[in-house]
Amino acid sequence: MSILATSHHHRELPDTPYNLWMRDELADLLDLPHDGTRAEIINGEIVVSPGPDIAHNLIVQDIWHAFSAARVLDASFPWRCVATQDVNLSEIHDGYIPDLCFLPKETAASTRRAQIKKALPEHLGLVLEVTSPTNASDDRLPGKRRSKPTKWNGYARVCIPYYLLVDRDPAVARVTLYSEPEFAIGEYRESTSWEFGDIVKLPEPFGLEIPTDEWEPWLRHPS
Repeated sequence: MSILATSHHHRELPDTPYNLWMRDELADLLDLPHDGTRAEIINGEIVVSPGPDIAHNLIVQDIWHAFSAARVLDASFPWRCVATQDVNLSEIHDGYIPDLCFLPKETAASTRRAQIKKALPEHLGLVLEVTSPTNASDDRLPGKRRSKPTKWNGYARVCIPYYLLVDRDPAVARVTLYSEPEFAIGEYRESTSWEFGDIVKLPEPFGLEIPTDEWEPWLRHPS
């Protein structure tokens, strides 16, 4: 299931989608099941996506483990990660839920103490999205399936330094690290890609290698 709320639908709501999302009222208004279904605001529209499959979650776990292992090996490792964290892109009135967010350890400590509920872009050094069949076009550069601005544009617009996209589409099966965000136009100027099976080598300030030999594209089902 993937639902894009139109502007007509927006007018039927008691407030703007962004304000409802900020107050944690949107999911209840849409009567969403509590099964991992996510409601995000992308370019001002409500986008509802089902919970991901096991292969998707295991990719997220592999990346989490790479960061966790680095922390175990080196107590000074400067990054912490959190899963399915609400991110408030207040500048553009969007609200995303990346698969993983990566924060400098000092920022993680301060946001923990402050009990921050929705992270802000300035808290984050890198965000991860792993595509699913229903919503891959929301995570990528704008294209034929979604010509409007996507999360790729939104992350660049609010200047999150790095965006790691794992695209499980069988036609792609690729990992791309985007960098050098240009806030004025909402685009990343630089990118580096790896095919599934390669070792992803994240540059400094991360300095990590992530094997992808067990990663698989999603299955194409007969039409």
